[in-house]
Amino acid sequence: MRPLQVADAQTIILGLQDEIRRSEESRYDHRLHGVLLVAQGMTCPEVGRLLGDAPRSVEYWVRRFEERGLAGLSEGQRSGRPRRLSEAQLQEVDQALRQTPRDLGLSGTLWDGKTLSAWIEQRFQVRLRVRQCQRLFRQRGFRLRKPRPMIAHADPERQRTHKKTSGVKRRPQD
Repeated sequence: MRPLQVADAQTIILGLQDEIRRSEESRYDHRLHGVLLVAQGMTCPEVGRLLGDAPRSVEYWVRRFEERGLAGLSEGQRSGRPRRLSEAQLQEVDQALRQTPRDLGLSGTLWDGKTLSAWIEQRFQVRLRVRQCQRLFRQRGFRLRKPRPMIAHADPERQRTHKKTSGVKRRPQD
């Protein structure tokens, strides 16, 4: 019988490793398998190569298992990267978003990621990228609003008749 092979193995391996890293439970299972392989006689470098981890990581797993049992393999608290803006600065951002950019000396009448990024850099000397600022809008409970364009010299009554929601309620069909 011919051995099975996975098409595009390198890409599949990277995808599977990402999937393992995605959840706390799968990371625990991954460590559990690593310790099991060491217990069955494999060396840490061999297990690391097999599982796609550094040998040092496998050593840490085994040591923690030896010290604390299965609890040593579960995920600990991960602090993550510290915030770039303090809580006081975030409160100031909230206040700024309640005004127009023009009120704060910027061009434009609406806030967007680019404008907020420029204001934060000017005000706090902290550089946040546009995507981070867009995320900040959501986290702070704001949303981007874009005005609907009004065509110059258009007849408002004719426009109302062509809108999908013209204000006239239709009865459901039986």
